Amino acid sequence: MGKRKYSAVMWAEIVRRAHEPGARVIDVAHDFDVTTGAVRRWKRKLEAELDPAARQAREEHAELVVLRRRVKVLEEEREILAKAAAFIAREAGRTP
Repeated sequence: MGKRKYSAVMWAEIVRRAHEPGARVIDVAHDFDVTTGAVRRWKRKLEAELDPAARQAREEHAELVVLRRRVKVLEEEREILAKAAAFIAREAGRTP
C-alpha cells in the first residue's frame, strides 16, 4: 500500500482530535482510517512546533547557518584583498 496524502485541514483535525481529553490514539486512527504511528508522529510534530524552546533552537540554527556562510564569504574576500594588496605593493616597487 502506498502513502496517502492528507490535506492540511484533515491533518489538523486528526491532531486536534488526538489532543482532546480522553482521546486514544488508536480510536482517532480508526476513525480517520490512518495508522496509529501516523497519528503519533503528527501529534509529536505539532507538539515540537508549539514548543517555544524547540522553535527558538530551530531559529538559532537557521541563523547560525546563515552566519557561517557569511563568514566564509568574508574570509574569501579578505584573502582576495590581501593578495591584491601584495600584488600592488610589488608593482609599486618596480620601476618602468
